[in-house]
Amino acid sequence: MPRPVHFELTADDPARAIRFYESAFGWQIEKWDGPMPYWSIKTGDGPGIDGGLGPRAPGFSGTTAVIAVDSVDAAVAKVAAADGKITVPKMPIPTVGWVAYALDTEGNLFGMMQFDPAAA
Repeated sequence: MPRPVHFELTADDPARAIRFYESAFGWQIEKWDGPMPYWSIKTGDGPGIDGGLGPRAPGFSGTTAVIAVDSVDAAVAKVAAADGKITVPKMPIPTVGWVAYALDTEGNLFGMMQFDPAAA
């Protein structure tokens, strides 16, 4: 069964947001060595999930849950069949996998991630 495995925060000022989350919660935030501005967030040990932070883009705000799926293509088809709206079609995250974003029937944004280190 697909489960949330990651969260994403967006920020108008990533440096300011990083200072906030490090100070308020002690999270460890490090720049991701990838093709886009993005920071990995380690929230701690034990139950819970880690996340990421990136610059705010149109259509993204607040916190977005990312759900692990076996196939982004199949998940996108199921979301569309359930009256969801695909907002960002399938795209690669190099060395990580494939991701697509959608809105549920209530307007909540979420991501669907198919882990695949060969994605390019």
